[in-house]
Amino acid sequence: MASYKQLVGTRVQNFSNDPDNPITGQVWYNQTAAEFRYQEQAVGNAWSTGNALNTARRNLAGSSGTNYTSALAFGGSNPPPNTALTEQYDGTSWTEVSDLNQSRDYLAGAGTSTSGLAFGGINVSTRLGNTEQWNGSSWTEVSDLNSARRQLGGTGTDNTSALAFGGEDASTAHMTNTESWNGSAWTELNDVNNGRLMSNGAGTTTSALTAGGEGPTGTSAQTESWNGTSWTDVADLNSVTNASGSTGPNNTAALVFGGQVPAGTAKTESWNGSIWTETSDLNIARWALAGSGNSATLALAFGGQTPTITGATEEWNAGINLGAWYTAAPLNTARKALGGSSSGTQTASIVFGGGDPTQVTNTESYNGTAWAEVNDLNTARRSIGGAGTQTSALGFGGWEPLTTGKTESWNGYTWTEVADLNTPGTAFGAGSSNTNALKVDQTTTESWNGTSWTEVADINTARKGSVIGTNTAALVFGGDTGSTIANTEQWNGSSWTEVNLLNTARYLLAGSGISTLGLAAGGFSTQLPGVVASAESWNGTSWNNENSMNVARDTNTGSGTSTLGLISGGSPLGPNDGDAVEEWNGTGFLTRTITSTTE
Repeated sequence: MASYKQLVGTRVQNFSNDPDNPITGQVWYNQTAAEFRYQEQAVGNAWSTGNALNTARRNLAGSSGTNYTSALAFGGSNPPPNTALTEQYDGTSWTEVSDLNQSRDYLAGAGTSTSGLAFGGINVSTRLGNTEQWNGSSWTEVSDLNSARRQLGGTGTDNTSALAFGGEDASTAHMTNTESWNGSAWTELNDVNNGRLMSNGAGTTTSALTAGGEGPTGTSAQTESWNGTSWTDVADLNSVTNASGSTGPNNTAALVFGGQVPAGTAKTESWNGSIWTETSDLNIARWALAGSGNSATLALAFGGQTPTITGATEEWNAGINLGAWYTAAPLNTARKALGGSSSGTQTASIVFGGGDPTQVTNTESYNGTAWAEVNDLNTARRSIGGAGTQTSALGFGGWEPLTTGKTESWNGYTWTEVADLNTPGTAFGAGSSNTNALKVDQTTTESWNGTSWTEVADINTARKGSVIGTNTAALVFGGDTGSTIANTEQWNGSSWTEVNLLNTARYLLAGSGISTLGLAAGGFSTQLPGVVASAESWNGTSWNNENSMNVARDTNTGSGTSTLGLISGGSPLGPNDGDAVEEWNGTGFLTRTITSTTE
């Protein structure tokens, strides 16, 4: 067996602690911990946000494409009646090109952005067999399907090779018909085993897959594989769905995403030829969308209904480097509804107060390895707002057990009572130091200048939302207005502006970062429902789903940046106080300990 030196060209090095900038795969010996350790890169799958269609629509079709840098979107509706609009994607943006000759929705598509095919669908109340070929610049009408229908499935590699199956006509609600296109005519082939409409398709005329849809008994998870001659029932999807998007090169590799169950879903499932595996969700739950891409590793999702009709576009990458969470040392005092130094770092932060039903004064300081008890708050309370750093922080508002406006300033050693909030109560806040803070509660916003609180412009949507940033540049996200919401607003020092929503509506979540680069983690959602572990990153324009925390919880607190965050405490379930702490590494570099070796 080759030695480590033979494999990488150097011996395992000794370090008093961990090296400053290890590379992926590097092994070393940590003398302080007496452990062999190595650097690992977290790898996974993710959807990222792309530029939206110029015209939002549902029940549209897409070309199979080659990957997410080249695609075609055509037909659909917004609102009814339907449209003939066609748009082409170049990997960055959509451009309007020549329209279909026949406007329609509930149609199917195949091919690429330079050699595409549109077939079937409905125009108002007329089921269509119309087929049109795309040559890269215009559509040409060619021979019709033998069976006119809408809500059919389809797939194919170009405008001379495609497969149409299932759907609905005026007399048959759940058709089984399969037809193959050879560039000049459609030919009837063996039927699918399970009649359905609004199923999806992936593959070629000789190796294809269809999954989900609506059958005679309702929404389905059934999957069938096509070998060029006949359909065979194979393993079902993990979740029933219809009106979903799909991509894939053949019957051994496919991706199904979104759909209606009956509400819109963000679920994504990957097929390996034998089973479906749930993988990373779409950023936006929706149905009646389209997909493009001839692989299960590079794909595009666009359009659909949320229930608002949307033009949102998302790009899929599989096997890429992703951010990751890893478990850090727990708090000494388990608690929920605590405050923290929002502008602290991953290796230098404090937490304070919290606890329910018993409020505490405990303050703890983190050095990147362990938590140490330091001087307590003067007043025990929960739902306390926090701002600042490990050496210059502010705690304000909360419950003790009644609402309070008390504010305390931390100088790195002790807490000192300073001027109260104008409006007492639960405080969600952020800020850079004990002289710069912002507090938000319902509509009320207050700014701290080191001496006093001043009421400033209210947020647009009254709620108890989480806050990151400073008193001149902040972001408030999530909240509760009777049910949890996803609203996000940006603060410029004088007013709030509504921006793009969180992907998961929730409240009582933690955050880290600044108004243009942030992280949201955990919380409680009435829609899911329950405590969640999901995390999202903010790039200044939109939220993108990230890997979930290891421990689902709400009423937690955060500090650090969007790429090096720290999430502490919170309640994992019900009234329980929690001590879990997790560190976020947006690059996905993780230090692991070697626990065993083999000869």
